[in-house]
Amino acid sequence: MKAVVFPGQGAQRRGMGRELFDAYPELVDEASEILGYSLRTLCLDDPHRQLGRTEYTQPALYVVGAFAHRQWRESTGGEPDFLAGHSLGEYCALHAAGAFDFATGLRLVQRRGALMAQARGGGMAAVVGLDAARLGELLDEGGFSGRLTVANDNAPRQQVVSGDTATVDALVAHLDARDVRCVRLNVSGAFHSPLMRQAQQDFARFVDGFALGAPATPVIANATARPYVPGRTAHTLVEQIVRPVRWTESVHHLLDQGVTDFVELGGRVLGKLIDQIRSAPRPAARPEAPAAPLEGPAAPVDTPHAPLDSADDTRGARPGTPAAALGSPVFRRRMGVRHAYAVGGMYRGIASAEMVIRLGRNRMLGFLGTGGLPLPEIEQRVKEVQHGLADGQPYGVNVLADHDDPAAERALVDLLLRHSVPAIEASAFMQMTPALVLYRARGLRRGADGRTVCDHRIMAKVSRPEVAEQFMAPAPEPVLDRLRRENALSDEQVRLARTVPMSHDITVEADSGGHTDGGVATVLMPAMLGLRQRAQDRYGYHEPLCLGLAGGLGTPAALAAAFMLGADYVLTGSINQCTVESGMSTEVKDMLQDAGIADTGYAPAGDMFEFGAKVQVLRKGVFFPTRANKLFSLYSHYDGIEEIPEKTRSLLERTYFGKSVEEVWDEVCSYLRSQGRDTEIDRAETEPKHKMALVFRWYFFHSTRLAMNGDGSGKVNYQIQTGPALGAFNQWVEGTEVASWRHRHVDRIGLMLLDGAAEHIATACRHWRDTLGAPSA
Repeated sequence: MKAVVFPGQGAQRRGMGRELFDAYPELVDEASEILGYSLRTLCLDDPHRQLGRTEYTQPALYVVGAFAHRQWRESTGGEPDFLAGHSLGEYCALHAAGAFDFATGLRLVQRRGALMAQARGGGMAAVVGLDAARLGELLDEGGFSGRLTVANDNAPRQQVVSGDTATVDALVAHLDARDVRCVRLNVSGAFHSPLMRQAQQDFARFVDGFALGAPATPVIANATARPYVPGRTAHTLVEQIVRPVRWTESVHHLLDQGVTDFVELGGRVLGKLIDQIRSAPRPAARPEAPAAPLEGPAAPVDTPHAPLDSADDTRGARPGTPAAALGSPVFRRRMGVRHAYAVGGMYRGIASAEMVIRLGRNRMLGFLGTGGLPLPEIEQRVKEVQHGLADGQPYGVNVLADHDDPAAERALVDLLLRHSVPAIEASAFMQMTPALVLYRARGLRRGADGRTVCDHRIMAKVSRPEVAEQFMAPAPEPVLDRLRRENALSDEQVRLARTVPMSHDITVEADSGGHTDGGVATVLMPAMLGLRQRAQDRYGYHEPLCLGLAGGLGTPAALAAAFMLGADYVLTGSINQCTVESGMSTEVKDMLQDAGIADTGYAPAGDMFEFGAKVQVLRKGVFFPTRANKLFSLYSHYDGIEEIPEKTRSLLERTYFGKSVEEVWDEVCSYLRSQGRDTEIDRAETEPKHKMALVFRWYFFHSTRLAMNGDGSGKVNYQIQTGPALGAFNQWVEGTEVASWRHRHVDRIGLMLLDGAAEHIATACRHWRDTLGAPSA
């Protein structure tokens, strides 16, 4: 069998393609017209020394590779069995396989090259003479693991590492001191690493404008070392920018398929690497690469909808680790995750796309934060997550109940349905709304065995038993009838909705950051477990209900306690907003990493202001809790702003709002009109108390915006929703590398907590055994 392969950046040389340009003059002219300069002059003469610059290198290599393949096919009359390309060369392979035409490919690589050339602050270094395992040891030894990415696994004894400039320089010195050959590469950025995230996001938006097909001949993807999946061409190309090039594995895969003949077109670089791969002893399994945290697992993990009959099945967990045994295997298999652990969707995108992607790539579940964001921005972030994850990698999106505007809640669910989002986290719901029922029921179908299959998962977040009971029950009949009359659901979907609960996975939320009822875990959890048993007995669900626990989880001991209370999984919140991936501002992260367990307080919730609902917020260094509670006190004592004493009103304008009440009201009206909620304005003009509530709510929005933007002039008004769990975490990691949020990665701290919890439980069990003595025979 034969494979044709194409080299990537580094294969360029002056004079390349000399024998090809005259053969395809029309394509040469087309390429020059697209690029805006003479490609022939660039490749053959390079008079301005541009051929080595990324934005010029990549289009040049693509064109030469495309011409070389055309000539090879015309001269041999044959077709390869497989195609592959190293980094940029993958575009040549896809063009050769018919995934897109010549011009489309050139436009893609022109944009890709320009975006990658703009990357700054990163670098790369080639390490020669070490296998991947030994390199991993040296990275660990020097404290580089997690800070650098093995960007190219080129051959058994040739790796390329990416990272920020200072860290790459430090690695070169570290390896030089140990007589390891390490060469700093002349590139502008840390290619194939998370530091290329901005280029990836910009490229994703560009790719959206093209219709890319599936390869007619199998093309091995750099990011997966497996053939491209139909329908995922654009996604995989976008992913390639930040994912390592798994060249060694790619060649091994081709050899496993029976390839014996490799033909390199467009350069003379890959042949030597392939020879090294073929001749080197092959490891029994791909080694774990500690410096490449974004790589997915070597083996596939069960999908969320695999059969749930085997209660002791732990597939998908990290084999051999105590943390893998924590919680419910049903939950792990249902959600397609390694661990019974999830990260909640924090307000205004604090739970960012980057956070959800990093978790998903490590088979951990994260929910994108959407509360307070406009629909177009939510849609862009959902697309970003989907571009950043491969098929089957877990993710979800938070849906916050909208008590003021049910139509907005429905619009969000419609958006998630359009984009086939597989799971949502339902927060702050008091009853089952039409939007929530629609999402659940639209994902129901009948399986081959006649049982109901749930393609849409709802993880409900509850703190009250009466709300938990609603999620444990099937969808309410009146809501199903209404949706059926609207033709939003089919008769079959309505029938199936009666056979399953609204949510199979229910997170019991004890006292926590953000919205909180101040519940106590040791009281709530046993009560909820009783409700679950009654629901299971009453409805006879085939698929079991799982209960998670959230609130106050910031140390291994806290997670251990949650699992010992009977939690099937745990969900963390506050600790994750003080991480590299968090969407919170740098200024707030600096404040949060110094917070203690007594540095939080309670304030009214802006979105549920009139109800007196509470959120838990940081009080250290800010006046927000005091001022927010003052506003609620004023709301409780007066029937309108005009009744508030002039002295107090002046204080509000000067220190709280920073502008007059009239100016605030104008902003509120502009916002309501933009949302099509003019009736709210009409109501406020006739109900002074409602107008006062809307004006006071503006302060909550304003204080959150100040914090998210890191606006130093308004620091005392920052609203930072967080709980004491963060203070406990800060205390736990004091004196370690992760004492600084700049070294906290959301997946890493999750695994630290889980591993610590497993050890905590094991130690407790040993203590109980030693104290009580072994049982008699």
